[in-house]
Amino acid sequence: MASTTPLHDESLSPGITAIDTSLPSLSPLFTSLRSLPFFRLYSCDMLASCEYIPQELFECYTESCEIYPIDDDEVPMDIKSNDFNEHEFELDGWARWDMPSDDYYDTLQFPEDYTGYDGSEVWGFIHNRIGFHEEEALVRDEYDADSWKADFNKAVSGLHAMVSAQVVRGMIEKLQDTGELDPESYQWTDPVEEYERRLGANGETPEAVENMYFTMMLLLSGVRAARDRLLQDCDSGSIGDAEACETLRSILTHPLMDDPNIDAASRRLKDHALRDTNNLWEARMRTRDLMRIMNCVQCNKCRFHGKISTLGLSTALQLTLGRQGMGGDVAKIHRVELAALVTTMGKFASGIELCYEMQAL
Repeated sequence: MASTTPLHDESLSPGITAIDTSLPSLSPLFTSLRSLPFFRLYSCDMLASCEYIPQELFECYTESCEIYPIDDDEVPMDIKSNDFNEHEFELDGWARWDMPSDDYYDTLQFPEDYTGYDGSEVWGFIHNRIGFHEEEALVRDEYDADSWKADFNKAVSGLHAMVSAQVVRGMIEKLQDTGELDPESYQWTDPVEEYERRLGANGETPEAVENMYFTMMLLLSGVRAARDRLLQDCDSGSIGDAEACETLRSILTHPLMDDPNIDAASRRLKDHALRDTNNLWEARMRTRDLMRIMNCVQCNKCRFHGKISTLGLSTALQLTLGRQGMGGDVAKIHRVELAALVTTMGKFASGIELCYEMQAL
């Protein structure tokens, strides 16, 4: 495991071992998949206003905060038409992706990065206001109480841990490129210190790495639930050419996808949800809020990747739970949701690998 912290939920241990064993062969496939337009192009509203917290305008002191739309002729027409045709308003849906427009952004052109932006205010709002805390059991154990609300908190914490891992990786890459980080532009300059603070056993969230594995398992279960749909899209030519589809098939048919141990997270969530199906609307409401709070992120690159990651998580939850805890209808999942689901799984794989690397230091 990519952490020295003892597990709070020992039932996750076999799934964690399965992930650790599989990532060396899976990660290169995710890298290849990032080059495919289906998984790298997203139409996002980068100008939407923050509706949750009063903010002063943040000036990003590095150019790496900014992203720009790609040229219109670089967006395949089938992606654009699918996104327009599939977009719909669902009153009580799991997420509301931005209204599609002609502005598409490319994760390959603008990958995850360390920009120097401080997102602590937004993350504080997510954990304190969007997360669940009102029940006594959640006060005692917000991540592992006997409740689907604790499972939700754990999944969101895992999302935060993945983002923290990407920040640390970005710091390391910038130091390798430039030799130093200017403290005038970057608040944090020591990746080891930041890893220990954000993800370490004695850091701010000792369960952070465990929670990242938990969310990774939810994503793996979600991708497996969408496997037939993704293969159909391959056969129809929606994903890309034969070489592109072969890369995707290699992921979808990887032994990890059929390892029953990765079901630990989704099984725990389902078991809890089936005892409280009348209140699952609260989970759907919070995933919508989780998506919209990303409009409060004032670093555009961070906002872009934050939106993709929250959509990936909400799609995994939708496929796991559906309306009544029995699972969602994969036929209703949109192109952008499928793309975000698989892309986010790749982000988590990269985050877990970063933890391996830091543990080896």
